[in-house]
Formats: sequence, structure tokens, C-alpha cells
Amino acid sequence: MQHEKYRVGIVGSTGTVGQKFVTLLENHPWFEPVMLFSSRRNAGKRYFEAVADKWAQDTPVPAYAQNMILCDGADVSAAKGNVDFVFCAVNMDKEAIRALEEEYARNEIPVVSNNSAHRFTPDVPMVIPEVNPEHISVIEAQRKRLGTKRGFIAVKSNCSLQSYVPLLHPLRSFGLKEVAVCTYQAISGAGKTFATMPEILDNIIPYIGGEEEKSELEPLKIWGTAENGRILPAESPRISAQCLRVPVSDGHTAAVFVKFEKFPQREEILSAWKNFRGEPQKLGLPSAPEQFIHYLEADDRPQPKLDRMTENGMSVSAGRLRKDALFDYKFIGCSHNTLRGAAGGAVLLAELLAAKGLFD
Repeated sequence: MQHEKYRVGIVGSTGTVGQKFVTLLENHPWFEPVMLFSSRRNAGKRYFEAVADKWAQDTPVPAYAQNMILCDGADVSAAKGNVDFVFCAVNMDKEAIRALEEEYARNEIPVVSNNSAHRFTPDVPMVIPEVNPEHISVIEAQRKRLGTKRGFIAVKSNCSLQSYVPLLHPLRSFGLKEVAVCTYQAISGAGKTFATMPEILDNIIPYIGGEEEKSELEPLKIWGTAENGRILPAESPRISAQCLRVPVSDGHTAAVFVKFEKFPQREEILSAWKNFRGEPQKLGLPSAPEQFIHYLEADDRPQPKLDRMTENGMSVSAGRLRKDALFDYKFIGCSHNTLRGAAGGAVLLAELLAAKGLFD
């Protein structure tokens, strides 16, 4: 890890996730945001001017960012030589995102992406830092494909996965066979507030486009193996998912049902959660929660309103673990979707990449 801070750019800085990056990077010990990028129509504006009427964070626009002049995110040449890597969270079609992220990478600017466009590119690691840090090994092969020395793309997984995949991961030692999950997803996951999504009040919307496919397939890549410069998805467990949008501001909740090859005792599951420590905890990364998984004994927990900010919103909460009549066990999971699930998870991934020397 170098002594000076890495210079960081944020592509898509005016959107909901981009705003979260701007707030999280204020006074970050390793990363210094030096460039903010937006769409062409906002390029040249001061950041505060561009976000004044759509700032969606609980805290004010950080002082460091208010007067920064926005650059056109499509102008990769503006970033070349001026940043050590970029975070990317843009609202574009997938083909355009794929092309943009590869252009940054080919110009020797590493990309830590919050977007879904490259999640199933075989040599692009999709990483939950505590779960599959070994997947960053495929970056070497990706660089060969792109013809780069420094440039690469690494992505974080879908935000809803954080509410259940980290809880399933320590249980794989019992032979995880089948999983059914229903996610209850906050409106901030759609970039909305109650003011901008009045249709959600007193309501549940039982469809989020593409979400169920991501929820069923992305865990298999996360649990896959890195072989010959590509990630080969795992073949099990079988996963069935339903995803609902609910009237909650922040925090995704998951109702999870699991079946095992080897039936564990309840105490074994609780012990596996309590004792699980991933690479971020071992390395002491700045954004890593001290305890990744928190189990709550009360019958009515976890709740998004009460538990989403546990350990600065970077841990995962579990509760209501009990035997099930059809599956072996069922339980509830909860995580903060814009912190652990989006910008915070990407910052933690960037810290892991920095600790491993990938930005040097």
C-alpha cells in the first residue's frame, strides 16, 4: 500500500449511488476523489449546482465536492493521467456501459463498477470481498485480453444479494443444496425517495425488472472457481427467487429457506455465522465491519429501520433461524442496500484491490 492517497474519479457522480460515493470518500484514509464525472449536459457545472435539486443523501453535499467542476464521463482522455482508478455508477444501457468501462480500462484506468453490465463477463471478477476475494486473480488474464498493464474492470454484485448470500456462504460446508429466497427491497434501490415514488405508499410492487434472474444466477458466479483466467460458475445450490419493492427507504430484507446435504444443528449454523471472518477483516480494511454477520435473537428482528446501519451499514444482520416444514431451515437477512449493497461495497472492494497492489 503506497503512502500517498490514490487519486480517484467518480463516473456518474450525480446519480443516487454516485452521490453515496461522494459522501463515503470524504476524508477516506486511502482514497482522494479528485475528479467528478457526469453526463455531457452537466459537464462544466459545479457539482453543487448539478445536484442541488436532486441530492438524496441524509447529509449535506461534502464541502470538498461542492465547487468541483464536473467533467464529461464519456471523455476518458480527461481522466487519463489524472486519476489512479475510477468508480463507475452510470444510468445507461448495458452495451454503452460495457463499452465505456472497457474504454477506461484500455486507457490504463482501472474501473471499480457498481453496474451490472460486466457481471457475467468471464474474466471480470464479481466480488463480495468477504466471500470470494480469490476471484481477483482473473484480472491478470483480463489485462492480457484488453492489452493493458494497469487497466482492468472489477464489479460488485447486485445489491439484494448482500442480504442473503453472505449468510449462506459460511453454511456451504454443510452441503448447501437448495435455496428459496424472497427479497423485500427498499425504494432507494431504484434511485427513488418517497417524494419521487408516490405509488409505493401503502403498497407493494411484486416485480423488479431483471432482479430475480440476477438473484438466482449471480450467486453461482460468486461461488464459482477461477480457472484458466475465467470464472466458471458453480453448479449448485439451486436457487429460486422472488423480488418485491416495498415502502422502505433504505435496507433490503430477505426471507430465506435452505436445504442441506448434511443436516446441521441450529447451534452449528449460529457458530458458523458468529465465527466467520473474511479477507477484509483479516486485512483490517478501512470500510470493513469488525463483525461481518450479526445474529439477533429477538423474534421481530432484523428490521431495516433498526438494523440497516449496524457497523456503519457495512455488516449483514440475520434473525429468526428455525426449522422449516418443507426445507431444513428458514431465516431472515437484512443489509443496507446503498452502503453494503452498492457504494460501500464497491469502496470495500477497491480497498481490497488496493491492499493487493492492483492499483500500483
